[in-house]
Amino acid sequence: MKAIKKSAAAFVLALCILTGLFTGVQAQAPDSVLARAVEEMAGYIYETVKSPQVGSTGGEWAVLGLARSGYDVPDEYYQTYYTALEDYVRACGGKLHDRKYTEYSRVVIALSSIGRDARNVAGYDLTKPLGDYDKTVWQGVNGPVWALIALDSRDYPMPENPEAKTQATRQMYVDRILDCQLSDGGWSLRGGASADLKGGESDPDITGMALQALAKYGEQPRVKKAIEAALECLSAKQDEQGGFSSWGKSNSESCVQAIMALCELGISIDDPRFVKNGNTILDSLMSYCVQGGGFQHDGDSNSNQMASEQGLCALVAVQRAKEGRNSFYRMGDAVTAKGGGSASGAGLANKHADVKACPVTDAGKTFDDISGRRAHADRAAIEALAAREIIGGMDDGLFHPDETMSRAQFAAIVVRALGLTPKAGSEFSDVPAGEWYAAYVGTASKYGIITGVGDGKFNPGGTITKQEASVMVTRAAKLCGMDTDLGSAAVRDVLAQFSDYVKTPEWARQGLAFCYSEGILDDSGAAVEGTAVVKRCEIARMLFVLLESARLL
Repeated sequence: MKAIKKSAAAFVLALCILTGLFTGVQAQAPDSVLARAVEEMAGYIYETVKSPQVGSTGGEWAVLGLARSGYDVPDEYYQTYYTALEDYVRACGGKLHDRKYTEYSRVVIALSSIGRDARNVAGYDLTKPLGDYDKTVWQGVNGPVWALIALDSRDYPMPENPEAKTQATRQMYVDRILDCQLSDGGWSLRGGASADLKGGESDPDITGMALQALAKYGEQPRVKKAIEAALECLSAKQDEQGGFSSWGKSNSESCVQAIMALCELGISIDDPRFVKNGNTILDSLMSYCVQGGGFQHDGDSNSNQMASEQGLCALVAVQRAKEGRNSFYRMGDAVTAKGGGSASGAGLANKHADVKACPVTDAGKTFDDISGRRAHADRAAIEALAAREIIGGMDDGLFHPDETMSRAQFAAIVVRALGLTPKAGSEFSDVPAGEWYAAYVGTASKYGIITGVGDGKFNPGGTITKQEASVMVTRAAKLCGMDTDLGSAAVRDVLAQFSDYVKTPEWARQGLAFCYSEGILDDSGAAVEGTAVVKRCEIARMLFVLLESARLL
């Protein structure tokens, strides 16, 4: 495996800032400096994401950035991702998400970057959902934006979708994006779809994304006019440091989307419209780099995984533009990766050493109240956990999927799910050593999965809410080797779709956002309802998806 020299990475990235090689005269900077920066950042991502899985962090963006960078990545790396994707697609029956069709787009783009055909992944055509116009645009303008980028990345034919109410065409998606343009020339996530929203304020991230999608259609007069207005808007939003703010806060990802837009449009990074006080957008992006590797999200001291993966993509886009190669999303020059990969059940490469997969010990285990002619929607999840003795039925032999679960019961099944050895502790005064759940609570506490309710108590008989379960499952996911730190911008983007997002407590938002982004929680509802008590079937589904994502089934 190719090792990264972190001190060298820190030196190169610091050099780029301190010597001014990425300043307003960036176009005159030696290509070797930019190439070295790309090399070191790619090496950081390669070492950080050792086993890429399906997901918005530690998954497609990492694969995409590395594949487009030209970094020396062993073919086995892409094989591992592809095998994980096949397993994931089989497990969900080809349905990556019920409503968020950007999940399909992101995967299609990553597959294009490694030379794989998204029309046949474990027997499923992952481009087909993008032929459904109504479902693709449901999310807002980012739906058609990423559908276009995905389909154009490999020049896929527009997929025919017989189940669609409205069969999509590329032009319909172009027109939808144009119809959503706001009066200030930019775009926002939900704005512009109707006349009363035309006056809303645009967001630089979404504006950059829309420009990336429209870049291939600039010969259309209406598109050309929209691009010109959007560039004027984006220039006006740029601050004196060369960067941008989204939702009132400067951040690196906004720089990334603006850089990607300019590169897709063939506009130089030091175009006078995008140099403020001598600073380019790239200058601003590089101000977020962290010694030791990676990028910050919003200027704190820590490297953020999503910001780092997307930062690599921006550096690669600039490098490709300077060298006259295909732009980032025009993948006629994609690398080619074959099939293969690691087996399910092995777990992620960076999981905690004590975490292990539970073997099947009771194959075919089921319960009468979840099977039969009216099978429960979560039957597969419940049976998979029951077959491994992670979860069981009640005293009457039934599962009772709609009943609640106590905090002690939840601690027990999480410990079992991770294959941890139960060992009692003395952390909580209301958890007597002789109780059946004492060892499970003690173990869950030892590994940081659970905390008390205050005053040294755990409240073992209390019910568990959706937001509490999400936080605990997220902690368990981290032990499994998953990257659970989404960053504040990603948390906001995930939760902003819910009407009661602002009512959720700050301590719960990271966990809720992670669980929604990984499909651990169902986001088809209009509200989070974080204080609602979770049912036994819901907890079974959460743990089943977690174990699938962590390759522990």
